Amino acid sequence: MKRALISDIHSNLEGLEAVLADIKQQGIREIYCLGDIIGYGPNPRECIDLAMQCEVCLLGNHDQGALFDPEGFNTGAERAIFWTRDQLESPRGNPADNAKRWDFLGELPRNRRENGFLYVHGSARNPLNEYVFPEDIYNQRKMEKIFSLIEHHCFQGHTHVPGIFTQSMNFISPEEVNYTYRLGDEKTMINVGSVGQPRDGDPRSCYVVLEDGLITFRRVPYDFEQTIKKIYDTPDLDNFLGDRLREGR
Repeated sequence: MKRALISDIHSNLEGLEAVLADIKQQGIREIYCLGDIIGYGPNPRECIDLAMQCEVCLLGNHDQGALFDPEGFNTGAERAIFWTRDQLESPRGNPADNAKRWDFLGELPRNRRENGFLYVHGSARNPLNEYVFPEDIYNQRKMEKIFSLIEHHCFQGHTHVPGIFTQSMNFISPEEVNYTYRLGDEKTMINVGSVGQPRDGDPRSCYVVLEDGLITFRRVPYDFEQTIKKIYDTPDLDNFLGDRLREGR
């Protein structure tokens, strides 16, 4: 079994297309998307259409924010969600396509369990909204509670920072293990990183390949300047949303 795990696309078409091309080049046919297809970026319709091709797709907090009222979003993120909603409701689009996208978002599950693996957007405790940051290894109570809800291994996104959390309260960055890690008996949480808005100081898109208990973090360069230009050209999208793509923050 060889599976690609992607997350946090955030309407970044250039990043998503580059990642999908990398996945195809490796002969991987099964893709799980861990949520946040939309939000922040300039191409929500196109990204949803591509995400529909994934074997599994989960609901992220920005996807939910487009469906309902966004909660806990900063001003820039909230404006982007309202703009995204307008794009998905635009009369310029085909009404049948618009309805199909809304139906797809509305039917996304919050988690998936299979063979001892849990897949979520945020965390095992709160699949949509809970962040698990590297510094949380010092919050023993929080981590023990989350790990108690995990059978073996949990794959997640949301923070846009890739890495491995172990039950022994360690955080391992991909660089520390040369981008590969063998899953063992110890419980782990694996953040697969972000396709469309990396925040670990590396502007390249990030995703994970899972094959027979071996996880590999893949970094994929893409034309972020093209994405940035689209954001700059959209008044309702804050320029900061473009700037951060260049910085990987």
